[in-house]
Amino acid sequence: MLVNFVYCHPVGHMIEALHYCHGYHRASPRLRIGLAVNAATPVELATLCPYIDDVYPVALDLLDPAPDLGALDQIPAGWDWVVDDDRGHQGPQRAIFPGLGAYYDRAGERFAAGGSVVGMAGAPPPRYSAGEQFRLSLPGPALASARQRLRDAAPGGGPRIGVLPAGSGPRGDYPSLRSWRLVLTALTRRWPQAVFCLVGKLHQDGRTATSFGRAELDELAASVPSSVDAVDLPLIDELAVVAECDVFVSPHSGFGMAALAVGTPWLSIAGNLWPEYYFNGVPFYSVLPDVRRFPAFTGLGPAPEPVD
Repeated sequence: MLVNFVYCHPVGHMIEALHYCHGYHRASPRLRIGLAVNAATPVELATLCPYIDDVYPVALDLLDPAPDLGALDQIPAGWDWVVDDDRGHQGPQRAIFPGLGAYYDRAGERFAAGGSVVGMAGAPPPRYSAGEQFRLSLPGPALASARQRLRDAAPGGGPRIGVLPAGSGPRGDYPSLRSWRLVLTALTRRWPQAVFCLVGKLHQDGRTATSFGRAELDELAASVPSSVDAVDLPLIDELAVVAECDVFVSPHSGFGMAALAVGTPWLSIAGNLWPEYYFNGVPFYSVLPDVRRFPAFTGLGPAPEPVD
């Protein structure tokens, strides 16, 4: 089967795609699974899922009503089943991303002509096992390196708190530097021996990047007694650091879904455009602001009016 999950490129959408592959694998362990995803997603995460046999990166301009669909021709036809991301068939999504609609229309025609049964991800056919606890299988060397990094920072032990101060959206969607200092000060007061593991991605390579700047991250590191800088590590190594943490603290970010996928509880500073909804058998808690002072959850609607 082919899980045809070409959508926007943030990390969380890759986690969604891998979770669907896992559900089909759990229902039919001998099923050969291919995965098509946006080429700008972190496709290397598929290497942590041994039941995925082939990955097809698709370069696609979602905003172009007549996009170049040459990458679609690189995906072989003749699958027994092809399951799409449902957003490619939703009117509001297709209105915002006309290139998405063009891709799924062409893909549906191509795969149906090759004899495939075309459906939606997360439902049969083929058989699908919903509600499965999904884990990324991190490599041993990456985990060993992460443990050593944390031991070097805090030889005496203590809670390990992963911190991602911002996602990849506009900087104003996330807590200010002053707000983060208040949060970290409160955590330090409660757990004086805590080591804070700062994660994120500043490198600009066409994928998503963290909206905080280097200077802001350095200020946060200087505001706590003990910290580890894991910013701009290769993604799998950075996830290994998060896997070794006791909790992951961040605003809404697809990387939070990746933290849950490596078994680390997520404490979300919630209240920007999107709610947290990834139920994966790992504790998470969304700290909601006072929405009278911090308007929130507009999703695809217009941004709320600024407040003081």
